[in-house]
Order: sequence, then C-alpha cells, then structure tokens
Amino acid sequence: MSAINTSVYSQDLKPKKQSLKVDKQPTTTDTIAPTSTDTLVVKKQDSLVKKAPLLDGIVYRKAKDYEKLDQKKKQLTLYNEAELNYLDFELKAGKIVYDFAKSEIYAGRIKDSLGNYSQNPVFKQGNDVIEPDSIRYNTKSRKAMVWNSRTQQSEFRIKAEISKKENDSVYFMQNVRFTTAKDIDNPEYYFKTKKIKFVPNKKVVTGVTNMVIADVPTPIGLPFAFFPMSKQAESGFIIPTFGDTNQQGYYIQNGGYYFAISDKLDLNVLGDYYTNGSYALRAESSYAQRYKYSGRVNVRYENQIFSELGLPDYQRSTQYNIQWSHTQDQKSNPSSRFSASVNMGSGQYFTQSLNSNNIGSRLNNQMNSSITYSKTFESVPQVNMTVGATHSQTTGVESVINMTLPTMQVSVDRVYPFASENGPKKGFIKNINLSYNLRAENRVNTTEDKFFKSEMFNDLNTGFQHSIPITTNFKVFKHFSVSTGASYNEVWYMNTIEKQFDIAENKVIDKRINGFDSFRTYNVNASVGTTIYGTFNFSKDSKLQAIRHLMSPKINYTYSPSFEQYYDTYAIDATGTTMAEYTRFQAGIFGAPGKTFSNMLNFSLSNSLEAKIRDDESETGESKKLMLLNSLNFSTSYDITADSLAWRPLQISGGTNLFKDKMNINFGATLDPYAIDNNGRRMDMFNIDNGGSLFRMTSANMTVNWSFASTDAIFGNDQKSNDQNVQNGGRADDLFGRATDLGDNRQTLFDDDDDEKERPFTGFYSAKLPWDLIFAYSLTYGNSRRESQITNNSVMVSGNIEITPKWKFGFSSGYDFAQKGVTFTQLRFERDLMSWRMNFSWVPLGDYTSWGFFIGIKSTMLSDLKWEKKSVPDKRYRN
Repeated sequence: MSAINTSVYSQDLKPKKQSLKVDKQPTTTDTIAPTSTDTLVVKKQDSLVKKAPLLDGIVYRKAKDYEKLDQKKKQLTLYNEAELNYLDFELKAGKIVYDFAKSEIYAGRIKDSLGNYSQNPVFKQGNDVIEPDSIRYNTKSRKAMVWNSRTQQSEFRIKAEISKKENDSVYFMQNVRFTTAKDIDNPEYYFKTKKIKFVPNKKVVTGVTNMVIADVPTPIGLPFAFFPMSKQAESGFIIPTFGDTNQQGYYIQNGGYYFAISDKLDLNVLGDYYTNGSYALRAESSYAQRYKYSGRVNVRYENQIFSELGLPDYQRSTQYNIQWSHTQDQKSNPSSRFSASVNMGSGQYFTQSLNSNNIGSRLNNQMNSSITYSKTFESVPQVNMTVGATHSQTTGVESVINMTLPTMQVSVDRVYPFASENGPKKGFIKNINLSYNLRAENRVNTTEDKFFKSEMFNDLNTGFQHSIPITTNFKVFKHFSVSTGASYNEVWYMNTIEKQFDIAENKVIDKRINGFDSFRTYNVNASVGTTIYGTFNFSKDSKLQAIRHLMSPKINYTYSPSFEQYYDTYAIDATGTTMAEYTRFQAGIFGAPGKTFSNMLNFSLSNSLEAKIRDDESETGESKKLMLLNSLNFSTSYDITADSLAWRPLQISGGTNLFKDKMNINFGATLDPYAIDNNGRRMDMFNIDNGGSLFRMTSANMTVNWSFASTDAIFGNDQKSNDQNVQNGGRADDLFGRATDLGDNRQTLFDDDDDEKERPFTGFYSAKLPWDLIFAYSLTYGNSRRESQITNNSVMVSGNIEITPKWKFGFSSGYDFAQKGVTFTQLRFERDLMSWRMNFSWVPLGDYTSWGFFIGIKSTMLSDLKWEKKSVPDKRYRN
C-alpha cells in the first residue's frame, strides 16, 4: 500500500497506520511516482491546496451614480439605474447589493426628490420576467424571496404580495391577484386568492378564488382552480352556452371538447341540444405545415324539429354543411400545386341553421366548390395537366346541383414548326404555331334529394374534347396587326340521346343511349386591328394641360361550315307524318355540332380617355395623369349568309374610377337596330324605317360602388373583410350585414387591431369621429318588348363610426325603389371594456328579425367567462 500525504488528501481519505516518507527534494517532473519502499514522492509545491473561487462566473454590472465594493463585508453595491448580469439571470433595479460571501443578491427601488419610489426591480431568468418591489435571491441555491412581484405568463398577469422561488420551476405565492388586464396595478377585474403554486409555462394552481370587478368583490368564486399555462395548445372541455328559443325550447349550445393533437393539427368537436329534441354536431379542424400548406375543415350536421309531435305544424328536417379550404405555399413545389375551396351541403342550411346567424349567406343563392391538382412537366414542349372537381349548387327549397367529378385538362405548349429554336419568329410562315388541348369530364345535373345516390350516377354524362388550334400573326402597312388561324375539334361522348314519340304518353321522350359516339368540327378565323392615339393640348398655364384619347378598332371574321350530317329527324305526332330535326349530341356536355352555316363579321371598338393635369405640389414640376374613362367599348356583328336580321344588337359597356379610385362606375346598354311587331318579335325592318330612332334600347344597367372614410378613420379606407361571409359563399363587405358566429361571439364586429392602437385623448369637445362608409347603387332597365320598365333600382349602404374611442356603431341598410321597400337592415353596437368586450347586434325589420347581446372577456384562456342573450330569427320550414 502506498503512503499518502495527509496534508493534501485528508479531506478525501483517512490515513492508514503506515509509515509516511516525504521527499523534500524537488523531483525532475510534475508527476507523482511510487518509490521502491512503496511510498509516494510528492513535489513540494503540490502541498498547497487550490481554493475554490468565490464566484462561479463573470459578473457584469453597471450603475449611473456609483459602484461600491466593500472588501471587508464582501459586498458590491450599485445605485441608480443599476444592472447586474450573472450566470443565467439579468437584474435591473434602482439599487442592487450583492453579498458574494453569502451568494445573495438584494434589489429594490429608490426614492426620487419628491419621495416617490421608482425603478422597480426587473428580474429576468430565461423567458421568465418578474417585476417586484424588492427581491432577495441566492445564486447558489437559486431560491428567492420576492415582495409585490409582477409577472406575465401567456395572457395572465400575476401580482403577489410575497413570492418564494423554490427552484427553477416552482414558485409559491401569497395574497395574489391575477388577470388578463394590461394594468396589473389597476385592473378592470382580477381573481384574488391567498395561496398559489405557480409553475412557469406549465400551470397555476390556486386555493379559494374570488372574482373582483372594479375593486368590488363578486359572488363568483371557486374552492380551487387550475389554469394550464403551456405555450402549446392543450386539450380540454369547452363550456356550453345556455338559453332558450321560441321554437326549440331551452338549449345547451356550443359545448364540447378541444383536441390539441399536435402543433400541426387540432380538432374542435361541438354540439347543441334543444329540449324539443333538436340537436346539432360540428367538427372543426385546422392544420398547417410551415412553408408547405395550411387548411381548415368544418363539418356541420343538424337534426331540426319544429313545433311539437302531434301538432299540425310539426316538421322535421336534417341539414348539413361541409367546408374545406386548403392552400399550398407557392415555394413548396413550383411544378406541382394543390388547392381546395369547398362549400357544399343542404340548400337550406344557412336559412334554417340553429347555430348560424349569417344574413349574407342566407341571401346568397349559390354555393360553389373546387378542388384542383395541377402538374407541370418540364418537357419540350412543356405539358401542363390539371385534375379537379367542381360543384355549383343553388340554395333554397329546390336546390339544383351541377357537379363535375372529375375534370382533367391537358395542354401542350405551342410549337413553331417553321421557326428555328433560337431564331426570331417574324413573318407569316415563321409565326405559324399549333398546340394541343384535351378536356375530359364527368358531369351531372341533379337535385339535392338524389345527391350521391344511385340515381345521380346513372345520370352521369362523360365526354372528351380534343382541340388543335393553329394560328399566326404578322404586320401589314406597319400599323395593322393581322391574325389568322384555324381550329380542329373532335368530341367523344360516352352517351347520346334518341328522340322518340311515346304513343302511350302522347309526347316526345329522350331515350338515353349508352356507348361511344363522336363528331368532328372545324372553323377558320382572321382578324385585323390597330391602335390610334390622339392628344389635344391645352395652354401651358392651364390646370388641364392635355387629354389623350386611345382607340383600338378591330374587325374579326369567322367561318364555320354546316355539319348537317350529324342531324336526324323524329316524329312529333302519333301519325308520324310531321317530322322535326335534332342531333343525338345535343345533350352533350361540350355542346353539339352546328347545322347552320356561319359566315360572320365582328366589329369592335375600345376607347379610353386620360388627362394630364399640372401638379402644383410636385417638386420636380412634372404633371400627373388622371384616368377620365377606363373603358368605353362598342361591339356588334354581321352575318353575311343571313337572309334577314343579319345585324346583331350593338353592345355598349364602359367604366371608370373617380375620387382616387374610391368610386367605381360601370355601365352597359344593348341597342337593337331592328323594329318589333305588336307581339314583341323582331321584324326584318330597321327601327328607323318603322318611324322610330336609329337604335332601340332593349336593356341598360349601371352600378356604382363608393368606398370612403374620414382621414383619421382607424378602420381604413375599406371595411375589414368579412371572412365568415366569404367562407360561406357571401360577400366580403358588410352590405348584407356582418356575419355572427354564435359559437364565438368574442370576435369583435370591427377591427381586431384596435387593442394595439392607443389613440391620444383629444379632449371632451373634440369633433373628430372616425368613420368609414361603403355605398352601392344598382340600376337595371328592360325594354325588349316595349315594356320600358326599371326592373331593379336599389341602393345599399354600410358604415362604421367611432362615437368615442371606446364606443363603436355600425349599420347596414338600403332601399329598393322598384319594390318600394327597405332592404336588409342591421344595427351593430360595441363597447370596448379594455380586457372585456360588449356588443349588441339588432335586425329590426324583415324576415330575419333578431337581436343578440354579449359581454365577456377577450382572452381565449377565459373565453367561458361570458354572458350572452339572443333572439334568433324564426325558421320557416318549406316543403
């Protein structure tokens, strides 16, 4: 056994009863080597023990007034705007004292010249921040004692009279208040409790808890409470809303469970129950993959009962709605893209739903869906392929569905057979190009009662359309552009029809013939056009310096032969003597070949007017351009082969923007050169020859949309997009009212960002009331048979006004001058109660009379602390 130097190792090992021999001569090396007597020869310098350092790291400190280091007391004192960074924490305070002998830090406030305390300590460790009045912290044990601490976790702000930091993950607090209000020292409301166990970023567990509103204790309390504080979404129950309706009785609404499946996927399952037996189920899910895709799925089902069983007005129906939106990040895969926008379901869902008060969707008469996948093949020539499905459905009792399932389109990029690969494509020959397009479809027109049943699939129409367009273009006389071309089309059908006279029913029926059939057509076209500029200059001293007129005339010629070989005859009476013509392809999804020989000339003229105005505010002295007329278009056509009525009506359309593009005006008219007889039928006689004017106006229309706001409106120049309306197929603005999601009334009716905008106080007598307004006017005139009547003449308006910085008012209304009645009207009020929100919505007139009141906490963590009352519109069940 080797001898051991006890002066060096006595703290680690007990000495044995053996002789000790220490060589006093220095050795030639720094190593410890055994001797022949089994003793250790130790270097003399190694007999000194290296003491442990007082500090475990570098201390970074700063102070405005002074830094004092007391070696006797082993204390470091920092005063006024003191900062201390040590190990993994940062500390700022008015005064900091660090006792490095005890490894303790003391921090507190300081008094200013008026005797007021300032510079509260701010203690930061990792992501946790505490703002107390004073703090005592041990750097070795990492325990702390905190007085009047203030900290924030997620949406909660917590203030405790005394806090004890047990370790890095557990705090014990005494006499605590916690709230979601911004001002923890003077909150609008808070929860008060004597004891709390606080685990940062995980949970808050309390004892007896009482709610205090405006410093007044309320009877609302709990014997204990648990609040999850995870930064990630947590699964949990959703507390329902209770109420009653006139038709379904008392209800429990929007109760369920939230499943936080992962960071990329969640699921919200909700349900309603009404005492008359009605119920509803909903499943909502959102998903996202960063830089790849995002989407949302919403499935709703309702079993609705009206009145009571046994009563004559008893009705029962089922309603459903499926919504799916999927968006792919453009950068994820440039050559492959997938998107979905689905809104389908019962035709009366939005009018009869027990859990949706969406007037915009109720007034919408169409639901549309599309799912598409497209792929680009980087070949030569390039090939693009798109596969998808579409759905179009009218709403209402007689819901008609038009669906394609699936649709495939393939297009091959243009090929220039007579031009070199890199050479210029100039002239008639080198510009000749051709391409190939294929469209294949399964299409069905059905009704809601047959949707996705065997009857629907029996009515499927399948077709393939092939087209090969050939075009070229060139210049003539330097200023005229000429384009010529031809197109070959071939259509394949998997089913056709055969017309037969049914003697038993005494009528003509269409018999479906399943099997392959096809037809081929072609046409030729040519066009010539040019562009004419004209500028009228004014005096240089004039505000209006010039007006520029741009005209683009164009003449187009099309030729299509008659394809009468595809036409047959059928009897239209029982005797079979009277015959009529038809084509077996006339019910096809890509149309039928034309029997009439067509030799058509089309004329069009487009115009635009632009003004140049002197800009007195311009530093460079340049004039600014102002569009006077965006477009003014004229078009008509002439059938060369027609024996009569060769001229088609003249179509006029135009539009312009005014007031810095805030007002949009569009108009159109149809002018017929031919006269009509007493029965309203067109005659082969010009109207002017019949004692009338050169043209007879058969129809006209005009729309005006104007969006404007006060200069300091916090709502912006355009109203916020109504996402709920758009999702359900309605308008993005509030002209038909703002959608109300009865399952989430916490959403503000106006701007969600108002909480982040602190507007300065402008005085009690300030006349500034920020506002915005949307104005829409529509006029339609009909005179096809001398009826000369206005079929539509209505105005709609929607606006918001900020009465005070915390009070907002919104409205939607209008008037129909043709029907002489007020259109849909909605009034909206909202009061911003800081951490609370209160709103009231009222529809005072019409079939959708209703109102709703809500008050609740904005925070999502406390969304169940609310009170709401509503009266939904009476449902009208129709067979």
